[in-house]
Amino acid sequence: MSGNKCNGSSEVPTTRVGRLLRERLKKINNDGISETDASDGNVEQTYDTSFVEKPPKQRLLVVANRLPVSAVRQGEDSWSLEISAGGLVSALLGVKEFEARWIGWAGVNVPDEVGKKALTAALAHKKCIPVFLNEEIVNQYYNGYCNNILWPLFHYLGLPQEDRLATTRSFQSQFEAYQKANRMFADVVNDHYEEGDVVWCHDYHLMFLPKYLKEYNNKMKVGWFLHTPFPSSEIHRTLPSRSDLLRAVLMADLVGFHTYDYARHFVSACTRILGLEGTPEGVEDQGRLTRVAAFPIGIDSERFMRALELPKVQKLIKEFKERFSGRKVMLGVDRLDMIKGIPQKILAFEKFLEENEYWHDKVVLLQIAVPTRTDVPEYQKLTSQVHEIVGRINGRFGSLTAVPIHHLDRSLDFHALCALYAITDVALVTSLRDGMNLVSYEFVACQDSKRGVLILSEFAGAAQSLGAGAILVNPWNITEVAAAIGQALDMPAEEREKRHRHNFEHVTTHTAQQWAEFFVSELNDTVIEAQQRIRKVPPPLACSDAIDRYLQSNNRLLILGFNATLTELVDTPGRRGDQIKEMELKLHPDLKEPLKRLCEDDKTIIVVLSGSDRSVLEDNFCEFKNMWLAAENGMFLRSPAGNWMTTMPEHLNMDWVDSHVLEYFTERTPRSHFERRETSLVWNYKYSDSEFGRLQARDMLQHLWTGPISNSSVDVVQGSRSVEVRAVGVTKGAAIDRILGEIVHSKAISTPIDFVMCVGHFFGKDEDVYTFFEPELPPDNLGLSKCKISEAAKRQPPSTNSISMAHSKSSSNGDKRSASSRRPSPENTCLNVLDLKKDNYFSVAVGRPRTNARYLLNTSEDVVSFLKGLADATKV
Repeated sequence: MSGNKCNGSSEVPTTRVGRLLRERLKKINNDGISETDASDGNVEQTYDTSFVEKPPKQRLLVVANRLPVSAVRQGEDSWSLEISAGGLVSALLGVKEFEARWIGWAGVNVPDEVGKKALTAALAHKKCIPVFLNEEIVNQYYNGYCNNILWPLFHYLGLPQEDRLATTRSFQSQFEAYQKANRMFADVVNDHYEEGDVVWCHDYHLMFLPKYLKEYNNKMKVGWFLHTPFPSSEIHRTLPSRSDLLRAVLMADLVGFHTYDYARHFVSACTRILGLEGTPEGVEDQGRLTRVAAFPIGIDSERFMRALELPKVQKLIKEFKERFSGRKVMLGVDRLDMIKGIPQKILAFEKFLEENEYWHDKVVLLQIAVPTRTDVPEYQKLTSQVHEIVGRINGRFGSLTAVPIHHLDRSLDFHALCALYAITDVALVTSLRDGMNLVSYEFVACQDSKRGVLILSEFAGAAQSLGAGAILVNPWNITEVAAAIGQALDMPAEEREKRHRHNFEHVTTHTAQQWAEFFVSELNDTVIEAQQRIRKVPPPLACSDAIDRYLQSNNRLLILGFNATLTELVDTPGRRGDQIKEMELKLHPDLKEPLKRLCEDDKTIIVVLSGSDRSVLEDNFCEFKNMWLAAENGMFLRSPAGNWMTTMPEHLNMDWVDSHVLEYFTERTPRSHFERRETSLVWNYKYSDSEFGRLQARDMLQHLWTGPISNSSVDVVQGSRSVEVRAVGVTKGAAIDRILGEIVHSKAISTPIDFVMCVGHFFGKDEDVYTFFEPELPPDNLGLSKCKISEAAKRQPPSTNSISMAHSKSSSNGDKRSASSRRPSPENTCLNVLDLKKDNYFSVAVGRPRTNARYLLNTSEDVVSFLKGLADATKV
């Protein structure tokens, strides 16, 4: 790109890379306040910037299921609050670029208004805003849908059976509570939102929130971040509400995940389940792009390194070293949860001891297992299982003075945890599935002196970031984990140093603060880019204005597409439509009466212009006697009299037609179908697996260009999920010349056409039909050699005047442009077929925002609504 070339200027390009470079330069120069003169390295120049007015900080509304506080009621109108530490809290407390406000549930039920007002006032001092949920909502929404359905599914544990949904009644009741809770969060956000705010939604608890926020205000900047894994599409598709959740999240401007794998799974789910288009940037739906990207979270590494210098922590480090003197220390810190792989970790340690007698009294495993959801039977069973394994191993390999495993069912305070990290030789993280797992980051941050070894599960998100310095293992492979323990304990100091340095640099540079700043910055950039794309999307058709112009005109021409324009809407929410119904194109039943009334109007000419073959149009429009039908992109034309004729140019060569390649790919691509037409061949793979279909289409194109049509005069038209082969020059725009000529010849129009509307869901190749009638195109862009209407005129009886076509351009002086700027004029011009002004021309694309048309309608249902209105107005 020319804008990125170096030209001696210090200005950095306004791209994402450019912005990152500017931020880095800003940090290097300390915000421009102090810099060193390049000509004299000993002279430091300091500038006074106190007089410069700093812009106000951007407000950031952080919306999460729980507020980062613990609230305890001490009286009717009194509350005590305590800030809880966490990765997200650390990330936002250290960021100075914006002013954060927290919105979420306080974790307590407050049924009375006095208590709500008191808690709201107390939380305001902590920059927190409460969402009040009653016990029923919490039970169904949080304990039910979030923890019983979404959380297990996202961690590959599958869905519970209907009879195991705790105290709730069904998936549906939980889902309705989930939606209701998300709506309550949205109401609170909307009440506190100010123009320019950024709204950052967090985690699987609030997947509907982006949708509800955009319904309130479509210009709201909304980002959504998932802190857990996102499963593969094959897992996600088992969820009954799969499509609703995906579509709700896609309303966000930016969707973030910890790793590229999770982002890839999300895009794949949208393409396979919703049938949308996945791009390198994200997911595209009807021209709207939702950006999807990976943003690995970090920790506040400085907090851990500062803690190590505290006297209290130094004392604990000394005590721990004395307590475990002469033994290597292995450490595991996990929630007592099914996904953390604690049994697998302990069994691997048992296998290591079985195979390495030397280490029996020289190594100890400290396992901190923080209890969670102690009232759930599955978790109670897991606790018993862990205790049983620990007891067995300590009985086998322990002695009166020492045991190989110290297991604690409790959490440790921050200082004790830092001390344990500092004296650990090997940290063991064996998560079976984990969004990130920041224990590995915390361990690395506290190891700048010890240089311990990290054994890390490949199923933890942190493996994407720390994999180079850690020993990666499959926690399900007990033998592999046992071998990794041996490798870590015997690792030479030089290798430990290299591995630690790599991970330590990553942990200290990719902090939680940097993660938050980067996400919000990317969200701001994404919104700007989206606004630029929106400017290129045509506005919705103003139906009332079009109807008014229609009624004021004297002679009208309506050109209507068929497929996805006049057909019944086949796609249904959550599915990619009914394949059999779509293959059998049928006119929308609600259009029969409106089209009949429009056809009966002597001032209106209707042409249905389609790529379908003659039999399809004949079957659907046989009862409309005053309608023109143009099949196969206008190559065949049926007049109101019912006679089919060909408008195919004489020079058109159809010798290339060979369907073997398309038939071959139809056979090897499940659910694809092939259609042979008289002037084209069409292969459609809309209902095939999206990724496999794209690969097959790419392979097909290579076969076509190197095979039977390589030397033929053909065009290959690629749709979103189709491939069409047709002769060169066969487009709807090129055909409209000949169609108009036939209309003129048959009807001997005596009044110029002063209103044209062209509505359709056309390929980009066929959008020349929109520009054909465009009154405002400059002469140089009119390129097409439009019409041989003079030929049609010559076929009229000698007593009939020959007819030409001209446009009148809407301007202050009402001047008209002659057709001679577009096409050769006929010999005897005495009447204009087209007398078209700018305001009387409506080109309308249906469901294709990337279009040359002036206006847009979203679906065929919108077309039905408009044509009904047009017919009703004509009747009046």
